[in-house]
Amino acid sequence: MNPRFCYTLTIPKSAIDINGHVNNVLYVQWMQDAATAHSQSVGDTILRQQEEGSTWVAKTHTIDYLKPAFEGETLVIQTWAESFRKAASVRLYRFLRGEEEIAKASTVWVYIDTQTQRPKAIPDAVIARYM
Repeated sequence: MNPRFCYTLTIPKSAIDINGHVNNVLYVQWMQDAATAHSQSVGDTILRQQEEGSTWVAKTHTIDYLKPAFEGETLVIQTWAESFRKAASVRLYRFLRGEEEIAKASTVWVYIDTQTQRPKAIPDAVIARYM
Protein backbone atom coordinates (compact mmCIF):
# COMPACT_ATOMS: atom_id res chain seq x y z
CA MET A 1 0.00 0.00 0.00
CA ASN A 2 1.13 3.54 -0.72
CA PRO A 3 2.01 5.84 2.20
CA ARG A 4 -1.01 7.50 3.74
CA PHE A 5 -1.19 11.17 4.51
CA CYS A 6 -3.34 12.31 7.45
CA TYR A 7 -5.26 15.57 7.37
CA THR A 8 -7.04 16.57 10.60
CA LEU A 9 -9.93 18.98 11.02
CA THR A 10 -12.52 19.97 13.60
CA ILE A 11 -16.01 20.29 12.18
CA PRO A 12 -17.24 23.90 12.38
CA LYS A 13 -20.85 24.94 12.93
CA SER A 14 -20.94 26.28 9.36
CA ALA A 15 -20.58 22.70 8.04
CA ILE A 16 -23.88 21.58 9.56
CA ASP A 17 -26.99 21.36 7.37
CA ILE A 18 -30.73 21.36 8.12
CA ASN A 19 -30.49 17.69 9.11
CA GLY A 20 -28.11 18.52 11.96
CA HIS A 21 -25.03 16.83 10.49
CA VAL A 22 -22.23 17.70 8.05
CA ASN A 23 -23.54 18.73 4.65
CA ASN A 24 -22.43 16.32 1.94
CA VAL A 25 -20.78 19.02 -0.20
CA LEU A 26 -18.22 19.67 2.56
CA TYR A 27 -16.76 16.20 2.08
CA VAL A 28 -15.65 17.15 -1.45
CA GLN A 29 -14.04 20.34 -0.14
CA TRP A 30 -12.22 18.39 2.55
CA MET A 31 -11.09 15.81 -0.01
CA GLN A 32 -9.54 18.59 -2.07
CA ASP A 33 -7.98 20.18 1.03
CA ALA A 34 -6.45 16.83 2.07
CA ALA A 35 -5.19 16.10 -1.46
CA THR A 36 -3.64 19.56 -1.74
CA ALA A 37 -1.95 19.27 1.66
CA HIS A 38 -0.61 15.82 0.73
CA SER A 39 0.74 17.11 -2.60
CA GLN A 40 2.43 20.03 -0.87
CA SER A 41 3.99 17.68 1.70
CA VAL A 42 5.65 15.53 -1.00
CA GLY A 43 6.91 18.51 -2.98
CA ASP A 44 4.31 18.41 -5.76
CA THR A 45 3.67 22.07 -5.05
CA ILE A 46 1.56 24.52 -7.02
CA LEU A 47 4.76 26.44 -7.81
CA ARG A 48 6.43 23.30 -9.21
CA GLN A 49 3.34 22.57 -11.29
CA GLN A 50 3.18 26.14 -12.62
CA GLU A 51 6.87 26.07 -13.54
CA GLU A 52 6.26 22.86 -15.49
CA GLY A 53 3.05 24.17 -17.10
CA SER A 54 0.91 21.50 -15.45
CA THR A 55 -1.94 21.15 -13.00
CA TRP A 56 -4.20 18.46 -11.57
CA VAL A 57 -7.96 18.62 -12.21
CA ALA A 58 -10.67 16.42 -10.76
CA LYS A 59 -12.51 14.19 -13.23
CA THR A 60 -14.67 12.11 -10.90
CA HIS A 61 -15.49 12.05 -7.18
CA THR A 62 -17.16 9.08 -5.48
CA ILE A 63 -18.20 9.16 -1.82
CA ASP A 64 -19.78 6.50 0.37
CA TYR A 65 -21.32 8.07 3.47
CA LEU A 66 -21.31 5.46 6.23
CA LYS A 67 -22.24 7.48 9.34
CA PRO A 68 -23.08 11.14 9.98
CA ALA A 69 -20.57 13.60 11.43
CA PHE A 70 -21.41 16.47 13.77
CA GLU A 71 -20.24 19.90 14.88
CA GLY A 72 -17.18 19.92 17.10
CA GLU A 73 -16.02 16.42 16.17
CA THR A 74 -12.44 15.88 15.06
CA LEU A 75 -12.01 14.01 11.80
CA VAL A 76 -8.86 12.52 10.35
CA ILE A 77 -8.85 12.14 6.60
CA GLN A 78 -6.37 9.55 5.41
CA THR A 79 -5.48 9.94 1.74
CA TRP A 80 -3.08 8.33 -0.68
CA ALA A 81 -2.47 7.94 -4.40
CA GLU A 82 -3.66 4.42 -5.11
CA SER A 83 -2.67 4.13 -8.76
CA PHE A 84 -1.35 5.99 -11.77
CA ARG A 85 -2.17 5.65 -15.44
CA LYS A 86 -0.61 7.63 -18.28
CA ALA A 87 -2.31 10.97 -17.45
CA ALA A 88 -4.49 10.13 -14.43
CA SER A 89 -4.24 9.08 -10.82
CA VAL A 90 -6.78 7.52 -8.49
CA ARG A 91 -6.66 8.98 -4.98
CA LEU A 92 -8.43 7.25 -2.09
CA TYR A 93 -9.70 8.74 1.16
CA ARG A 94 -10.89 7.42 4.53
CA PHE A 95 -12.76 9.73 6.91
CA LEU A 96 -12.18 8.62 10.50
CA ARG A 97 -13.78 9.70 13.77
CA GLY A 98 -11.35 8.09 16.16
CA GLU A 99 -11.06 4.51 14.86
CA GLU A 100 -14.51 4.59 13.28
CA GLU A 101 -14.70 4.99 9.49
CA ILE A 102 -17.58 7.35 8.71
CA ALA A 103 -17.00 7.79 4.96
CA LYS A 104 -14.75 6.56 2.19
CA ALA A 105 -14.13 8.20 -1.12
CA SER A 106 -12.09 8.39 -4.29
CA THR A 107 -11.15 10.97 -6.88
CA VAL A 108 -9.76 10.48 -10.36
CA TRP A 109 -7.30 13.33 -10.89
CA VAL A 110 -6.09 14.12 -14.42
CA TYR A 111 -2.72 15.71 -15.13
CA ILE A 112 -3.28 18.66 -17.48
CA ASP A 113 -1.04 20.80 -19.68
CA THR A 114 -2.02 24.36 -18.71
CA GLN A 115 -1.31 25.72 -22.22
CA THR A 116 -3.39 23.21 -24.19
CA GLN A 117 -5.84 22.31 -21.39
CA ARG A 118 -5.41 18.67 -22.43
CA PRO A 119 -4.22 15.66 -20.45
CA LYS A 120 -0.52 14.92 -20.55
CA ALA A 121 1.64 12.08 -19.30
CA ILE A 122 2.51 12.24 -15.62
CA PRO A 123 6.31 12.43 -15.31
CA ASP A 124 7.96 9.53 -13.47
CA ALA A 125 9.49 12.05 -11.05
CA VAL A 126 6.00 13.22 -10.05
CA ILE A 127 4.75 9.66 -9.56
CA ALA A 128 7.81 8.86 -7.41
CA ARG A 129 6.85 11.64 -4.98
CA TYR A 130 3.70 9.75 -3.99
CA MET A 131 5.17 6.25 -3.69
